[in-house]
Amino acid sequence: MIRSPRTLRTAAVNVAHKVLYGGLADLRPMPADTADGSVRRYRPPRGVVPAGPPVLFVPSPAAPARCYDLRRGCSLAEHVVNAGRLSNLLDPGADLDLETLAGTVLPDAVREVSAAAGGQPVQLVGWCLGGLAALLAAAADPDLPIASVAVIATPVDAAAVRRAVPLGGGMAHTALKRARRLTGIDNSLLRPYRTITHLDDAEFLAQAEAVDHFANIAAGPSAAEIYRTLLRGNAFARDGVEIAGRRVGLDDVRVPVLAVAGEADEVAPVASVRPLTRLLPRAPQVRFAVAPGGHLGVLTGRSARRTTWAHLGRWLDEGTVRHGIRAPRRVAAASG
Repeated sequence: MIRSPRTLRTAAVNVAHKVLYGGLADLRPMPADTADGSVRRYRPPRGVVPAGPPVLFVPSPAAPARCYDLRRGCSLAEHVVNAGRLSNLLDPGADLDLETLAGTVLPDAVREVSAAAGGQPVQLVGWCLGGLAALLAAAADPDLPIASVAVIATPVDAAAVRRAVPLGGGMAHTALKRARRLTGIDNSLLRPYRTITHLDDAEFLAQAEAVDHFANIAAGPSAAEIYRTLLRGNAFARDGVEIAGRRVGLDDVRVPVLAVAGEADEVAPVASVRPLTRLLPRAPQVRFAVAPGGHLGVLTGRSARRTTWAHLGRWLDEGTVRHGIRAPRRVAAASG
């Protein structure tokens, strides 16, 4: 609430900025160059030489890749790039099913990113169903140059999703409803009374604008189909799914895995993510954490920097320790 002349002045400034400039959120995407295929390579800040195993952000087939770069100041991509990491985004630019993403598109991207980094293995970071695609790609081909997989808000137990949000009204209706909710957007952020009571909070208003922008570009039908498959057979917690013509289960994953669940996530509740601690028996390490936020908020909410991003930063640092910092092959060859 606006309770003092000082906050009233702040609110007036925020309103004036919104009127004059159309909003408070800086929605400019992080600078990136398009490499071969569907990979975008983020440009490092001036004076920063990125090093260590490269990072590849894996999008969900059901939501825009912009989830990793929601707005300046609250962008996971910006945070990782500024930390001096070789950072890449997989952005196919078209709706894909999970099998195609995990079986073809992502493996090609992993090889490309690894080659560009001098053969270093790639650290995958996936949100929502992008996390599943990363796990399935690692399981389907153990020879892929993957250093580790970090998944955020990635459900693997559909039964837990059902318990959190009881099904009703038919599978198709439920799947479509879930598709609309898949981004995990708290619609209350966009309600007029919430905006009015936070007019003196520029960060709140900017986040609301960024979430609204993301909602306007979010995909829908592919999410419905993927969730329909997930809920029908609970395949990921049982026998696995078909990738490249063969059945692939999570028990085939042989790389370290970090899983982060959102404590207020209704799309991927904690109970639907936690089973990863028992479904990855061949992974040399499985770390599980719970962080504040809903489905989108746990990835890129205002508290994510102190929680989810901190977990991820330590994880990526450990990957650098495990694999070291190697010069690209062409540089090493020239120096020899």
